[in-house]
Amino acid sequence: MAPFILLIGSFLIFRLIGFLGLSYFDGWETSLRIAVALMFLFTASAHWGKRRPDLIKMVPPALPRPDLIVTITGIVEIIGAIGLLIPATASLASAGLAFLLIVMFPANIYAARNGNVIDGKPITSLFPRTIIQIIFFTAVILVS
Repeated sequence: MAPFILLIGSFLIFRLIGFLGLSYFDGWETSLRIAVALMFLFTASAHWGKRRPDLIKMVPPALPRPDLIVTITGIVEIIGAIGLLIPATASLASAGLAFLLIVMFPANIYAARNGNVIDGKPITSLFPRTIIQIIFFTAVILVS
């Protein structure tokens, strides 16, 4: 839920800054692009912190080397977030992050169905988790 709150909250803050006169944030696209980048940087940070073991447990057991998968997805999230901030690579980064969200969704399903926890807190149940993932996907596509 924290990434969702960060996405919405930072988007609203950037829009407010634009309304207050900072022309860089005048358009919703720029505000959303930076909010999405912040969200992915935030989620990537969990791939190496104290939440890492919980993320590894989210990987379905049929997949090999869940530790490596978590590391790679964290790196891809960082690269994608940075790519969103560079106009020449924003479309490619957007497409890559959209693909990543699709590929990672089975892990979200697995974790929700198995009652996994992150940092000692239960993972959001499947229906709200699916809605949030759709919002993330939509935001990523909108910034392309």
